[in-house]
Amino acid sequence: MAAALLANTLYSLGFVLEKRALTSLPEVTIRNPARLLRLVLGSPLWIGGSLALASGFGAQLVVYRTLPIAAAQGIFVSGLVLLVLLSARLLGEETSGRERYALGAILAALLMVVLSLKEGSDTVSHSAPYQLILLVCVPSLAGGVWLYGAAERRTRHRHRAPTTGVEYGVAVGLLYGVSSLGIKGVSSYLTSSGLGGAVAGLLKSPYPYLLLFTGAFGLVMSQAALQRCRASLIVPVCTTVTCLYTAVLGTLSFGEALPHDPLRLALRLAGTVLAVSVLLAMPKHDQPAPQAPPQPPIATKELTPP
Repeated sequence: MAAALLANTLYSLGFVLEKRALTSLPEVTIRNPARLLRLVLGSPLWIGGSLALASGFGAQLVVYRTLPIAAAQGIFVSGLVLLVLLSARLLGEETSGRERYALGAILAALLMVVLSLKEGSDTVSHSAPYQLILLVCVPSLAGGVWLYGAAERRTRHRHRAPTTGVEYGVAVGLLYGVSSLGIKGVSSYLTSSGLGGAVAGLLKSPYPYLLLFTGAFGLVMSQAALQRCRASLIVPVCTTVTCLYTAVLGTLSFGEALPHDPLRLALRLAGTVLAVSVLLAMPKHDQPAPQAPPQPPIATKELTPP
């Protein structure tokens, strides 16, 4: 539990610091990843944010060794509250009433998932068939990259309302969901006896290669999306997609059984359905900024010659 709360804090702080750094950088794009990396690596603030995210990754490894996947995701998503508070305080971002209701509904949905857990009855699995992992992950990666590209093409159209970042968040969330399954797989090798055997077994598995792919593509895609959209919206959407993806597909892939008790099963399924429904109903475009009313002309006193 302590490791999960630490991971929440580090992830929220890391995203906010990266967003703060990106606002002062020239526009970045996934079409020029070398320039993007050169710009962000030259920002000390961005490097601090990335180090916080990397530390959160280490804490996440500890969590997956001791908690079931669904339980871990329920705790991770509590970091959304801290993320929204930090975004308002450090970035000056404001969420609309509709978005606040949506975030509240997402937290309620994932609270249902947490309430569906029961200590001692939920098993923690440490292995999954490689073929099943690839069958789940490869289409998800392709879908995430395609969705991100589609969102990029739509934002390049003129006269189109500015996007809130929901599509970007879903696309990056799919990649991070695959990354989360990779972290779960890597954590299983940390229990092996002997460092040499653990490293050899890990290199024969698909997990390090999934992490390399999602790390490279996720870095470029998330930074471009963060620069365009509000962190207080895109990160909660990304986090929700990642948590649901990992909780549902990870539980099935790693063979962690669903609850047998009807009430707990209903809570877990209802929470999942509610969170997906909220994501689909969230606004896809920001409201245009209100224009100031035209000022009346200043009356001038007409001078008459003496």
